[in-house]
Parts: sequence; C-alpha cells; structure tokens
Amino acid sequence: MRFLDCFSGIGGFRFGMEQAGHKCIGYIEVDKFARKSYESYFDVRGEWTRHDIREVTDSEWAELKGEVEILCGGFPCQAFSIAGNRRGFQDARGTLFFEIARATQQIKPRFLFLENVRGLLFHNKGQTFATILSTLDELGYDAEWQMFNSSDYVPQNRERIFIIGHLRGSGTREIFPIRKGCTENNGIKIAGNLEKGGTYTSDMNRRLYDTSGIAPALNTMQGGGQEPKILIPQIDRTNRKLKCMISSTAPTIRATQYKAGDSQPKVILPVLTPDRPEKRQNGRRFKEDGEEMFTLTGQDRHGVAIEDNGFRIRKLTPRECWRLQGFPDWAFDKASKVNSDCQLYKQAGNAVTVNVVYEIGRRLK
Repeated sequence: MRFLDCFSGIGGFRFGMEQAGHKCIGYIEVDKFARKSYESYFDVRGEWTRHDIREVTDSEWAELKGEVEILCGGFPCQAFSIAGNRRGFQDARGTLFFEIARATQQIKPRFLFLENVRGLLFHNKGQTFATILSTLDELGYDAEWQMFNSSDYVPQNRERIFIIGHLRGSGTREIFPIRKGCTENNGIKIAGNLEKGGTYTSDMNRRLYDTSGIAPALNTMQGGGQEPKILIPQIDRTNRKLKCMISSTAPTIRATQYKAGDSQPKVILPVLTPDRPEKRQNGRRFKEDGEEMFTLTGQDRHGVAIEDNGFRIRKLTPRECWRLQGFPDWAFDKASKVNSDCQLYKQAGNAVTVNVVYEIGRRLK
C-alpha cells in the first residue's frame, strides 16, 4: 500500500515499510541534517515533500486523499519522554500530534501507523493518551496499540508504543497483539572490524570484540566521536560501581593496540555515560556480558568496557549505533558523507527501530 512518511527523520519507518512491500509517496521532515541523510540514500525524485508539517494547508492535505493509504509518523516524543520535561500537550512538540489529526481529517487514510515513547501511556495519569484515543475516535478511527521492546529484534533495550488506527467501516482486521521476537529480520550484526582510517574490513585479526548476538553499549549522541576515552582499571561488577577511576584520558582503543596475533574477541560490558560516573539508567551503570545495551537517547554518553588485563572504555561508533536501529551499512555509508558524527549519533538516537516497523508493516494488508 502507499504510505506517507511524516516526521520521517532518517527513514526508519520507510526502511521497515518498504521491506514489508509498501510504497512511499512522500515525506515530511523539518530537520535539515536528517533530510540530508534521508535524501542521500532514498530516491525521492518526484515525491511529495514538505519541511514543516505545521505549514501544510488543509487544501494541500486534501490533495493527497485517495493517494495515501497509510499515514506513518513517530511524532516528536520529547514532550512525553522521561528524558524530557514531560510537559505533554503543553509543550509545542506535544501539539504536533494534532497536526497528524489535521492531516488525517483531510486525507482519510485506511490506516494510521504511529509511534511514541512508553511514557505517553502514563503521562498526566493517562489523560494524555486518553485524549489521543478520543481524538482518533472523533476522526472515525478505531485504535489498537501495543508496547514493543526493540531488544526482541535488535540488541537494544528500547521500549516504544505503536498505535494502529483503522478507518471505521474500511473492513481492516486487527494487527495486535504480535508475538514478540518472531521477525524473520531478527539478529543484527553490531560490532564492526575496525581498520586504519576508520573503515571496516572482514579481517578477523582486527576484530574489536565479540559480535555474537549482543550489543556492547549505546552511543554518546553528542560530540564528533573523536573525544579521548576514560581508562577504567577495575570494575566492581557486584555493585555496578566504578573503582579507582583514572582522571587522565586515553585515545580511542584500536585493534592495532592488541598484541600481535591476538585475534580472540574480548569480553565487553555496556557502560552508561563513562564520563559521568553518577549517571544511572534503571539504577545501573554496567550490564553483564550477554545483556542488551541501554536505550539509545539523544542526550546520554555511553561507552564499551573491554576486558583485557583490566578494563578499558571506548565509545560505540556511529556505524554501530545505526546498526542498533536496524539500518543497513550502505545507508550509513551514504549518510556519513553528508553529515558529521555528531549528527549521525543524534539521528540514531531519534530514529525508530527498522525491524519493529517491518514486523508491524508486513501485517498491514
């Protein structure tokens, strides 16, 4: 079916929906850097596009009636997220849901496919979510929703709520519930094999750490990826605390720093914000080997603790962050030519997980 990609970001919805067999006819994105990435790997020639959804007129929306069968959108979540101020509809970003409603009123697509943070369910004691449901009802849509954790599809602990709106009388069947972890697109390679110059190679002798089904950590989301790293000589695993943190810093750990001929993968631990030892996520700073990493955000700094005669920390690379969201390497290669590492980190943190969108999208018939 034909879909419109609202709040498109770097195309998480589009990748998932196109993998599921649907066709994109247009996109809307206000962030110029996200648009650069999006337009670097999608062929958008001839597609309907706008920069700011708030500036699209009702008559412009009405022109898409009959063309758009699915309206997709991960409307900005900062207003409802625990990482933000949780002002909800009082926040200008929170009101962007009503721009979705305005478009829906004019287009009348068969489906609405929306995404937001887990906090949307509980914001303002549930009244915010109730307002969304009542608005959809007034528009003539029956809604269903389900909470998904990206860890069922990629090695990242990322809880998001997905909402499907069915145009009343269109005869569409229910999509949810979906059994978790059943995607055919499951299991994504996270760690790369780093070579001189920052490129990736299949040479196993340059392997940084084990890639068998776990993710080492989240990205920093800020900075250009060139900052020096903190050395951690010892970690108290029981209490998840740093001990004897060295105040001096060390450069990024490279594969060439290991002993000659040592091709064995290292034991790694996901580390939350290595430069802020007081920072916690769910009461923890470290996770054991084999656990998924912390949730990607646009604010926190993260690292990988590599055990090799003690512990050393390095940041996750932008490429690895994009992999954690299910984006293919060829898309990252193109985006990295038009954006800085700082923007690439931020874009990964704000993206929707491709694998989850695909799992839902393939059920939209």
